[in-house]
Amino acid sequence: MAEKTVPATREETAPREATRAQEQHIAPPVDIFEDKEGLVVVADMPGVESADLDVHVENDVLTLEAKTKHELPGEPYYREFQLVNFFRQFQLSDEVDVDHISAELKNGVLTLHLPKSEAAKPKRIQVRTQ
Repeated sequence: MAEKTVPATREETAPREATRAQEQHIAPPVDIFEDKEGLVVVADMPGVESADLDVHVENDVLTLEAKTKHELPGEPYYREFQLVNFFRQFQLSDEVDVDHISAELKNGVLTLHLPKSEAAKPKRIQVRTQ
């Protein structure tokens, strides 16, 4: 699975004077590992709720897109960091069964299970003796 390169900010179709309010996206840090069923992707997305998360596959490209909640009790006087939205894409191989991908989000950590397709799973061939 290879990462797909995308720009850090997305161009809006708004007039030029509105470009200062462009939405910024960062790539969430991920860990990818393989288990006996396929690949597991773990992405850190703090401040994201499942209603604000979009995970989809189109043309063998897995897209993770999420909007963070900016809920503060008032206007900040001083801010050292700001939650920004997340966006990252990965090119999938034919070995991934895209119809059976599952996802779960818990405490800002997204876990995706990308199972291998039946054709990609190793098969044991029984040898008969005569």
